[in-house]
Amino acid sequence: MTKSTPRHPGSPLMFALAAGALALAPSLARAEDAKPPATWASSITFGLQIEAGFTANTQKTSNNFGQLFTDKPNTILLNQTLFTVARAIDPKETGWDVGFKLQLLGGTDARYTHFLGEFDRASKSRYQYDIVEANVTLHAPVLTEGGIDAKVGQYSTPLGYETIDPVTNPFYSHSYIFNFGIPLKHTGGLAILHATPMIDIYGGIDTGVNTSIGKKGDNNTALAGIIGAQLTLLDGKLTVLGLSHIGAENPSLTVPNANKYMRYLNDVAITWKATDALTFVTELNYIHDDFAKADGGGVAQYVSYGLNELVTLNARAEVWADSKNFFVAAFPGNLDFVNAEFGKPSGAVSAPKGGTYGALTVGATIKPPMPAAFTGLLIRPELRYDSSMNGVKAFSGKKDALTLATDFVLTF
Repeated sequence: MTKSTPRHPGSPLMFALAAGALALAPSLARAEDAKPPATWASSITFGLQIEAGFTANTQKTSNNFGQLFTDKPNTILLNQTLFTVARAIDPKETGWDVGFKLQLLGGTDARYTHFLGEFDRASKSRYQYDIVEANVTLHAPVLTEGGIDAKVGQYSTPLGYETIDPVTNPFYSHSYIFNFGIPLKHTGGLAILHATPMIDIYGGIDTGVNTSIGKKGDNNTALAGIIGAQLTLLDGKLTVLGLSHIGAENPSLTVPNANKYMRYLNDVAITWKATDALTFVTELNYIHDDFAKADGGGVAQYVSYGLNELVTLNARAEVWADSKNFFVAAFPGNLDFVNAEFGKPSGAVSAPKGGTYGALTVGATIKPPMPAAFTGLLIRPELRYDSSMNGVKAFSGKKDALTLATDFVLTF
């Protein structure tokens, strides 16, 4: 303020400004009242994100065993171009509410995310495309104060800590649990009953793991389902999500009476936000297949520490066992994974015998400032060490492997 503009309350200029504000207030209120109310369509969102990355392997190998989405060494990959249009249900909604989500993916990740029978053979190259989600969601204010949230259609699994969407994960590479111990997607219906502010109960029916419908979309004719619960404690700082997916998953093409052999996939993810900067996640996993009489499972421990708004340090330690050599495999061919799921001949490669695998991954999530045209950018360098804890030479004829990787996730 200059010397020609007095500061004291008795200034004529201050009285004039106050009088003008009082005169303007009614018109501002009328303008606010005149704003059109928010509509259902106005809350529809559109998103686009692109992920590309590179993994260097110290061995001379054509495959990073134990990794799926980052299985191709020493090659720049366009993992995902992910387009999303959605209308999310308002978590504070107390009445009826309807939403939807359509998510389309193109890139090398699609080799592993396919619904059987949907674009899974549309491309024979490493770069393929996929429908990740196509569903309708509903909030129903019934039974309890929190009501029920439900979705019908095709959706990503609620099991596990890591997800298909890279921005929700601390690392570029995925855990053994994500690759081999949980489903990725389902076709069916899923409901969440908000029984109390602390307890959510899950229940759903679907066609199985990564399957759609029909003879070309499901590898057998049996239904499957999800059951479990989530506890939210300490004012949301501690959550425990325990879910099981149960159903027949073996392909009828190769397993007689496949529908009668159940596969049980069980996962518990415990998230504790110890401080604003420090978060611990413990994931416990156990799976069993009746036909193979095989068990698999293990534990993964995550630690994340936010140095500041730009950098978060991450670590993941994991042990996962596959004693009968039934679950862990590599799929070097572009159609190997979907062929194996359907029971068709594939070039899938297993270890010489059953093993217990350990992996230690350290890295960072870097969020540099971006121009207004972009929502954000993630850069995630990591160093990963895999080892066969029982001496199996699973990693290109060796007992261990060391990889150095980074990816970039650009969001519009």
